[in-house]
Amino acid sequence: MILVTGVAGFIGFHVTKALCERGEEVVGIDNVCDYYDPLLKRARLRLLNDFKGFHFYEADITDHAFATSLFNRHSISKICHLAAQAGVRYSLTNPFAYQKSNNEGFLSIIECARRHRVENFVYASSSSVYGANTALPFSETDRVDAPVSLYAATKRANELVAHCYSRLFGLPCSGLRFFTVYGPWGRPDMALFIFTKAILSGETIDVFNNGDMRRNFTFIDDIVNGVLLVLETPLPNEIYNIGNNKAEKLLDFIEEIERHCGKKAVRRFLPMQPGDVPVTIADITKIEKLGYAPLTDISEGVKKFVDWYRDYYAC
Repeated sequence: MILVTGVAGFIGFHVTKALCERGEEVVGIDNVCDYYDPLLKRARLRLLNDFKGFHFYEADITDHAFATSLFNRHSISKICHLAAQAGVRYSLTNPFAYQKSNNEGFLSIIECARRHRVENFVYASSSSVYGANTALPFSETDRVDAPVSLYAATKRANELVAHCYSRLFGLPCSGLRFFTVYGPWGRPDMALFIFTKAILSGETIDVFNNGDMRRNFTFIDDIVNGVLLVLETPLPNEIYNIGNNKAEKLLDFIEEIERHCGKKAVRRFLPMQPGDVPVTIADITKIEKLGYAPLTDISEGVKKFVDWYRDYYAC
């Protein structure tokens, strides 16, 4: 049995769906917080509830007593820990949300993993740990001791805690540094969702750093394939970049959205925001050795999102 935390979230939903589709029994936990529209999260959960092997608990991972009871109730062999307070900009004004969920919540789950000696503990880190690193592409061997956001700092803290638990207790741990994940059922605070909504509504989009940004936009299906590969490969203590193998210009990304929406964006160019970085490019050599290969190009991926958005919101 596999525990997935953050199961109502974007990546958690897709990972759980893939696990259930191949016949795995999954225990999911999520507090369905209101950081973004809870109705979207509940819509994801309704789809997951159709699977016979899915067991959902609406609870907070920081409630260690509840987490412990969950492990006593189910024979959990692997953990995919994806629950976290997301968002770089939100961390500038709501720092305690990150301390609570990302640090306390992480410790709660990894301590359960240690006590119940699970086979593999896979957790979400982030490409944001690279901070203002100027060496490209970003490699897992780069120094990551200068984060530029509190969100990034909490993710790096997770990596350090996992290192300790692996070293001290022999717990197999693998951290996944995600690079700009997008696709159907995506988060409303992410660029693709924000831009699509604004373009279809005829509203202005904010383009930061005057559009001079590049990102490893990575389609959700490719991310899921990578997560499952790592989940099936328990190792003492590993960190993996999980992204695309090329960086797209932000303005090219916007043009793809315009094309599939059938409308031009009204653009407002703004300076760089605190906590952002101009470029993220992943070196994915390490995870490629497990069989990972990003297959979805940006045009196909954006089309799938826009099609989903129009269907879900009937627009």
